[in-house]
Amino acid sequence: MTTAVASRPAMTARRQRVEPQRLVLYGCAVLVTLFMLTPVYLIALAAFSSQQAIFDYPHSLVPSSISFESMQFFLTYQGILPALGSSIEVGLLTVAISLALGCPAGYALARYWFRGKDLVQLALVNVRAIPMVIISIPLLVTFIEWNLNDTVVSVALVHGAITLPLTVLITASVFLRVPVELEEAAMSLGTSRLGAVARVVLPNSVPGLAAAALFAFVTSWNEVFVAVILTLRNPTLPAKVVQQITDSPIAFRFAGGLCLTIPAFVFIFFMRPYLFNAFGVGGK
Repeated sequence: MTTAVASRPAMTARRQRVEPQRLVLYGCAVLVTLFMLTPVYLIALAAFSSQQAIFDYPHSLVPSSISFESMQFFLTYQGILPALGSSIEVGLLTVAISLALGCPAGYALARYWFRGKDLVQLALVNVRAIPMVIISIPLLVTFIEWNLNDTVVSVALVHGAITLPLTVLITASVFLRVPVELEEAAMSLGTSRLGAVARVVLPNSVPGLAAAALFAFVTSWNEVFVAVILTLRNPTLPAKVVQQITDSPIAFRFAGGLCLTIPAFVFIFFMRPYLFNAFGVGGK
């Protein structure tokens, strides 16, 4: 009893010493969040302002009135909604391609040793260093020969290749966290290795796989260069905005910028619990 009572002042003093550090960390997190959300807020403020209010000076940071004129003009513009559907389709196909190819490769890196393993991991990282400008024209010629030019599939294949290295590395680190003894226990009960992976490894790796899917989708959604090169009549939303941005009014640009960010935020919101679990962050 005396020891417990004596330890309470020590615990209280320890908490008081830690509290300023937590305040600093929380303050830094708030500043970083505000720094990242400020451009989004300014774009949203302009997108929901009237075209006359956009040119007001000084411009108020608090909206006095909300106008859907710019958003309506953007969404009803010819080709915008089909481009939005193409972007969502490309993003989902990119996620499917990345996980379908990245999971087996990540499992091999996590569970097997082979010569050149470190070189393979280094090569995966260096793939991202290759500029897309260099291979864009050969890709275009190849897809024309395959009759895949100006299609969602061609853009998804390239986006899958772009996101695949990161997906392999993420899934490899995720599979390393699953104890190999669980697989061995499943196989000792009569399950094959493939069955052990499907029934033991993958269910325990859902948060990490969701994080890989999140990065793949956001990367595909934000990518514009490949989409502009490979599509003409069926562009994705970023490519469509880039094609129209030089000849469009400024209200169209703000509305387009907001529409480009909203689907990514929605996808991140629904994947948030898995993302928190993947990185060991508590959240609901």
